[in-house]
Amino acid sequence: MSDTFLMPLEKIQPSQLYISRAKLDQVTKCLEPDSHKHLEPIPVKELAGEVICTDGHTRGLALFLAGHQEVEVVWETENLDWEEYAICVQWCKEEGIRTIPDLRNRVISHSQYRILWYDRCRSMQEKLAADRSQKHVTSMAGAERPERE
Repeated sequence: MSDTFLMPLEKIQPSQLYISRAKLDQVTKCLEPDSHKHLEPIPVKELAGEVICTDGHTRGLALFLAGHQEVEVVWETENLDWEEYAICVQWCKEEGIRTIPDLRNRVISHSQYRILWYDRCRSMQEKLAADRSQKHVTSMAGAERPERE
C-alpha cells in the first residue's frame, strides 16, 4: 500500500451526502477496545484544489464520533470518474457538507440510504453516460467521412 499520513478531518471534503446507520454501526464495533480489527486508511484525492474523500466516509465519521480529530489517509491511486466525483462534491457543498464531521447529522437507515444515495448516484451516472454518448455522436456527425471508391 502507498504511504499513509494523518490529515485533520476538518480538511477533508466529503463526496457523499449520507451515511448508512447499519454501516456506521459495523464500523463503530471495529473501534471497540476488545476489537482486533484495523480500519483501512481513507483514500483522498486533490480535486479542483481541495482534498476530497473518495471512499471511507463511514470510517471517517466513526473515528470523529469516537473523538479523533485526525485520520490516516492515503492518496487515491485508482483512475476514477472524476466528473462524477465533482458532481457529488457539488451536491455536498449545496447541502452544507464541507467536512467529514458535517455528516454526523446525515446518518439514515440503510433502506433510506439506498434510495437517497445509491439511486441518486445511479441516476446521475445514467445521465452522464447519455450526455457523453450524445456528445460522441455529435462529434462523429461533424467528422469528415472517407470517400468511397
